[in-house]
Amino acid sequence: MNESFNTILLRLNMTDEDSSKSKDKQENSNISTSLEKKEQYNDLSEEKLIEKLLDTDKKLSLAKKELIQSKEEKKNWQEKYTRLQAEFENTQKRWEKSKDQLKNQSKGNIIKNFLPLYDSFKHALKNEAEHHILEQFFKQFMNILKNLGVEIMIINEKEIFDYNKHEAITTMQNNDLPNNTIIEVIQDGIKLDKDILRYAKVIVSQKQKLNNNNESSKEEQLKE
Repeated sequence: MNESFNTILLRLNMTDEDSSKSKDKQENSNISTSLEKKEQYNDLSEEKLIEKLLDTDKKLSLAKKELIQSKEEKKNWQEKYTRLQAEFENTQKRWEKSKDQLKNQSKGNIIKNFLPLYDSFKHALKNEAEHHILEQFFKQFMNILKNLGVEIMIINEKEIFDYNKHEAITTMQNNDLPNNTIIEVIQDGIKLDKDILRYAKVIVSQKQKLNNNNESSKEEQLKE
């Protein structure tokens, strides 16, 4: 019976010491508090000590549950904060992207009004015999467009048609070239930064289709 009683005292003292450490975090005061409580427990009967121990265990269990619940709530709030922060950053990025798109769209609409002037300059430079003065104006005009982010698309003849930057206005029969090969550039394509402001108008090749009668006659001629 004495051994059981001592064991109960030891568990009770350890529980009280753990509780006081979590609250006070001061080693000296914990020791003194533990000694005072130990003297109080020595005066209690075995039944009272058991009752006190069960009550303390119940409080400790409840405190642990509250601690776990607090940790879960903290984790939930951290997840909510992280999610809200990510949503805010995504919204900000979308807004910045939309703002840039609106800015480029507005600038592009203004630049489109000057593209006929660019075409007129190009036409005049090709047909005028003396165009030194006109060429100076054209260079100034191109510098202005370049500063605005405008770029003339480089389209080479015999380049394969690409619907991402070309617009075929007509086709021309040519058996020496693969189908959809650019034969001539009618109008330059214009880019504004990364966006296509105007597609290049081109003429593309198309091989002549042979009917069955012509093919059979050719085969007969080859056999003869």
